[in-house]
Amino acid sequence: MMDQWLAEQLAELSQQADYEGKALVHEMSRLFVEINERIEQLQGEIDGESWNHQKW
Repeated sequence: MMDQWLAEQLAELSQQADYEGKALVHEMSRLFVEINERIEQLQGEIDGESWNHQKW
């Protein structure tokens, strides 16, 4: 799965990086989590709207 692969890559980069690199990888990880949360929210919104018969 892409999520697992990306998490593994970020963990590997974090081990190889200096302080600034680790900070960047950490923020990229946080951004990745935020993006996934927004995707889930939007998918739920789309699903909810598709079942709203008043908006058909």
